[in-house]
Amino acid sequence: MLVTPFIYSFTLRLHDTDAAGRLFFAHLFRHAHDAFEHLMTALGTPLETMIRDGQTLLPLIHAEADYHQPLHHGDCVQVQVTITEIRRRSFALHYVFLNQRHEIAATAHTVHCQINADGSAAEALAPTLRTAFTRFHHSAIT
Repeated sequence: MLVTPFIYSFTLRLHDTDAAGRLFFAHLFRHAHDAFEHLMTALGTPLETMIRDGQTLLPLIHAEADYHQPLHHGDCVQVQVTITEIRRRSFALHYVFLNQRHEIAATAHTVHCQINADGSAAEALAPTLRTAFTRFHHSAIT
């Protein structure tokens, strides 16, 4: 089943770059997280509400990235986000960062798990999250 990815776009700002004028490597994760926050809002489960309510917490437990081409100050970047795995109490996201020519500039992968307000492991992902995630779930990402 083909799933249309969630799309998030941004313009690379000067504060995102290193001394060489290229995207500073760690800022890729900030933009990935921004895309994640927008995805959660689009799914009707905004992170700010979840954090404020304190019942459903989704800490990051794994992150990795590959950099294929440099991104520069002023570049318009499109991030395509898909959910690649939904487990009992965790889920994985795949991010593809496209440059202005629609070439892959970077990819990232993150895994989040659900915990309870007291920090203990949740029994399972909240049913509302599990249902919402199926909209962008694609189990055959390469």
